[in-house]
Amino acid sequence: MRTLGVLGGMGPAATVAFLARVQALTPAQGDADHIRVVMDLNPQVPDRNTRPGEAEAELAAMALRLKTVGAEVLAMPCNTAHAQKAGIEAAGLPFIDMIAATVAAVMPHNAGGVGILATPGGEALYRAALEAEGMRPVLLEGTDRDAFMACVYGVKRGDSGADNRAAMQRLAGALIAAGAGAVIAGCTEVPLLLAAADVAVPLVDSAEVLAQACVVACRA
Repeated sequence: MRTLGVLGGMGPAATVAFLARVQALTPAQGDADHIRVVMDLNPQVPDRNTRPGEAEAELAAMALRLKTVGAEVLAMPCNTAHAQKAGIEAAGLPFIDMIAATVAAVMPHNAGGVGILATPGGEALYRAALEAEGMRPVLLEGTDRDAFMACVYGVKRGDSGADNRAAMQRLAGALIAAGAGAVIAGCTEVPLLLAAADVAVPLVDSAEVLAQACVVACRA
């Protein structure tokens, strides 16, 4: 098996949840059947929306550190930071593109429109990727965009309580009402508030998709 290198910390709770998914999705009879993981959980990565150049430089340095300690495949459970993936790819290791993998996972649902629950940066990446595949993005409008970010920052503060969960569920419902036949959880904080059972259409969890892709890539 190949060693997985994880660029994490954006945010910390989402990274820990992602690692749990990798473990749960790995077919194993004992410890030795699991994937070796080296991780840089770095919450000090500069803001991906407001300081993209600095963020890319830090992500590039993280990728090189992971390569030095034995990583053979790289993954990053942060959708927004995929805008800076060029810095990561410069390390010369295979990098699993979370955006591309998630869009591929949406396609079999044949949804007339695909709702996106993501930060502004992540939303832009998903919008472009969906349109490139001939799918129609459905976006949050008006104050719902601010409400979404409030939910995300709530998780970063440790709030995964009933009110924050209800707010995220309402936002998913708004996308469905606007014509979404499937919804992408395009921010890794989303599945910490929203489960598939909370949504009336298929919910494609980008963190789950990435975890499964990591298992496949490392066990190939």
